[in-house]
Amino acid sequence: MIDSSDPDFWPDLFATVWKATGETLYQVGWTLLLTAILGVIVGTLLVVTDKGGMLERPLGSRALGRTINVVLQLIVNLGRSIPFIILMIALIPFTRLILGTAFGVTAAIVPLTVAAVPFFARIVEMSLREVAPGLLEAGSSLGATRWQLVSKVLLPEALPGLILGFTTTAVSVVNFSAIVGTIGGGGLGDVAMRYGYQRYSTEYIVVVIIVLVAIVACIQALGGWMSNRMRRGGTPSARSAAEVPPA
Repeated sequence: MIDSSDPDFWPDLFATVWKATGETLYQVGWTLLLTAILGVIVGTLLVVTDKGGMLERPLGSRALGRTINVVLQLIVNLGRSIPFIILMIALIPFTRLILGTAFGVTAAIVPLTVAAVPFFARIVEMSLREVAPGLLEAGSSLGATRWQLVSKVLLPEALPGLILGFTTTAVSVVNFSAIVGTIGGGGLGDVAMRYGYQRYSTEYIVVVIIVLVAIVACIQALGGWMSNRMRRGGTPSARSAAEVPPA
């Protein structure tokens, strides 16, 4: 049990929490970067390879398009169905294979990313499906390629919803990072477990909670501000479609 009356208690507490906060931000930052890239790719493929999509027949084969869509749907559904604590343990051999260790601050990025990508990919899919088909038709009539339709019309139009969805994903990643800390992943979860739970320090628990709430509040505020800014500025898809050069 930690003696809170010790003169070094509070300096040690703040030093420990400060270091753990840096580890959590490191984990969350890399996880969100990988999630943004992979989630957008997977979510977009789910839309464009579906029936009636731009890549319904990749290489002229509807069977190939259907196979890609079914496999991605299965991966996303499976990733979203497994509880994170079970997924984290199941990925220990895979994490050890690619990083040489299954524990530590960096190793925690692997299960965090695997859990976050299917979640964000589904959000991307839903956001893209809400884009008005007429906008794509307008871009296509101007001679836009399929890549231009995706990059200049589909994604820009869905951007406000994507930002809000990414914000929700980021909050979930922060929560998951605390869980990772309980099995040697470092960060604030590790501090809460080792000092708050195992050594019965209420002060450590309270400070960790305050820091986590502050991180989540900042993420939500930033995401809301960016989304509102995009909405007030008008949807960019119409302008993007008009800027597509004729083929």
